[in-house]
Amino acid sequence: MDAFAIPDLIIKKRNGQALTTGEIKYFIQEVVKGEKGGIQQCQLGAMLMAIYLKGLTDEETVCLTREMINSGDVLGPWPEEWKGKVVDKHSTGGVGDKVSLILAPALAAFGMKVLLLDNG
Repeated sequence: MDAFAIPDLIIKKRNGQALTTGEIKYFIQEVVKGEKGGIQQCQLGAMLMAIYLKGLTDEETVCLTREMINSGDVLGPWPEEWKGKVVDKHSTGGVGDKVSLILAPALAAFGMKVLLLDNG
């Protein structure tokens, strides 16, 4: 893998330039490492601010999403008969999330395989 430096990636994004696939992959790997030798919290904040202010191209968004998915455990593989029927109603937590109570059984009634994941 190419050698990247987080400050250089922050500057690049701050200046409105698109990040490469390799740069995004490196960024996510450093985020996952956390304080065990990865990105510093101030650097993460600076990158998120640069992304917020300058935006992401469609390609960057797809790449970032894919790398975030691949950075953790991925459920599956699913049985072939479930193809196109697996859905998730992800909850960010908080008090008063009543949507899951109604949505999950409704989707299941239509034959969907419903995963209810939370961040807790």
